[in-house]
Amino acid sequence: MQLDTTEMTPVINRLKRAQGQLAGVVRMIEDGKDCKDVVTQLSAVSKALDRAGFAIIASGLQQCLSNPDETLDTKDLEKLFLSLA
Repeated sequence: MQLDTTEMTPVINRLKRAQGQLAGVVRMIEDGKDCKDVVTQLSAVSKALDRAGFAIIASGLQQCLSNPDETLDTKDLEKLFLSLA
């Protein structure tokens, strides 16, 4: 199943922000910043990535439900959800 690129614009934007945050985490570590601050920023990156993943899965589900010709294997769907858990 192909993702609708127009629906993925917010996801792409979220991923780009997460990419910037991750670069910031690397800089923080290189600059010897406080561990608590680094972990806080790393947690924010992780949450942003999780949200992007869930948005992609939700979009795929919506696409499958609106197009009965496309089938979604239950085991594959379960693997997708578990990969984000």
